[in-house]
Amino acid sequence: MREADIKELLTGAGERIVLDIRPPETFRRGSVEGAVNIPMEELRERMDELDREKTVYVLCHTGDQSMEAAEELSEAGFCAVNVKGGYRAFLKHQLVGVMARQDSLEEERARIERSLIKKFRKTIWCKFTKGINEYDLIRDGDRIAVCISGGKDSMLMAKLFQELHRHGRANFELVFLIMNPGYNEENWRIIQDNAKLLGIPLTVFETDIFDTVAGIDKNPCYLCARMRRGHLYARAKELGCNKIALGHHFDDVIETILMGMFYGGKVETMMPKLHSRNFEGMELIRPMYLIREADIQAWRDYNRLCFIQCACRFTENCVSCGGGQGSKREEMKELIAELRKKSEFIEMNIFRSVQNVNLKTIIGYSIDGEKHSFLDDYAAKVQEEL
Repeated sequence: MREADIKELLTGAGERIVLDIRPPETFRRGSVEGAVNIPMEELRERMDELDREKTVYVLCHTGDQSMEAAEELSEAGFCAVNVKGGYRAFLKHQLVGVMARQDSLEEERARIERSLIKKFRKTIWCKFTKGINEYDLIRDGDRIAVCISGGKDSMLMAKLFQELHRHGRANFELVFLIMNPGYNEENWRIIQDNAKLLGIPLTVFETDIFDTVAGIDKNPCYLCARMRRGHLYARAKELGCNKIALGHHFDDVIETILMGMFYGGKVETMMPKLHSRNFEGMELIRPMYLIREADIQAWRDYNRLCFIQCACRFTENCVSCGGGQGSKREEMKELIAELRKKSEFIEMNIFRSVQNVNLKTIIGYSIDGEKHSFLDDYAAKVQEEL
C-alpha cells in the first residue's frame, strides 16, 4: 500500500477508482468528481462492489482514516492507494487555483455571499439576525471587534457581519480582529488565504501564548483560552471597540449546559452576552447563538471552503482535522448524537430548560457568589399557607 498526493489523484490516468469512505451525508455535500461512496463502516461488507482490476484511491476527510481503509483493501488483494490530506487537501488545492485568478476570486466571493442570503437564508442568516434582535446584541454607535480564529465558525460570523453592515443595519462599526498566538506556517497561510477569498480585511496582532502554555501540564487549554480572550479584550479596547464578538453557536451552548451538569455539578449556560469583569465598558456578544453547527458545516461544504479546525500547538500538525478527540466537549457531542436518534427535539429541549427554570422546584442557587436555599423562606411560606 502506498500514498499519493492530491495532484496525482487529479492528474493521474489509467483504470482507477476514487473511493470516498466518509459518511453519505458528508459525501453528498461534495467530493472529488467521479468518486464512489462506501462509508468506512460498510467497507468490509461491500468490497466486492469494487473492480479488483483497477487501482483504488482511498479518500477520507484528512487522510488518516483512509490509511486504515487502504491497508484493509491491500490485504484483501486490491491495489489501494491512500490519498494524503484527504478531501481537505483537495479543497486546499482548489483554493490555491482560485486565489491565482483574480476574476475567479471575485466570482467565488460573490457566490459565497449570495449563498448566505439565499440558500442558507432560513438556517443561518435569519437565525443570525434573530439572535441579534432577541438578545439586543447590537446598538447604535457600537464598534465591534469581530474576533477571528480561522475556523469555520468565526469566518462565517465575519461574513454575516459584513452582510448585515452592507445590506441591513449600518449604524455600527466593525473591526475584524485576529490574533496570531503562534500558529504554524501552514495554518497561518490558510487563515490569510481564506480571509482574502472571503473579502475579510484582517486587523492582525501577535502574541506568544502558544509558547507560554506549551509547557503547562495542568489545564493548558483553559489557560490558553483565558489568555487569548484577555488579549482580544485588551487589543479591541485599544482600537476603540466596546464589544468583542465570538463565534460560539447553538451546539456550544447545549454542550456547555451538559458539561456543567455532568462534570461541574451545576446548572448554567453559555450566555448570549456578558459584561467584562476586567475591562470596564467592554462587552462580549455571541451573535451565532441560535445557529446549529450542522448548518455551519453545510455552508462550508456547499461553498467548498477549507478552514483550520484546531490551531492549538498540541494538535497543529493535523491541519484542518477534526481536533478535540477525547475531550469532554467531544463526549457531549457523541451523547447528543445518540439522544437525537430517539428524539429530534432533544437539543431544543435542553436549550429551553435553562429558560424555563421554576425556582420553586430548585433546591439551591447562587447569585453573584451568594448561595441561596429553598429553606431560606420555607418556614415563612408554610405560615403564609396557614
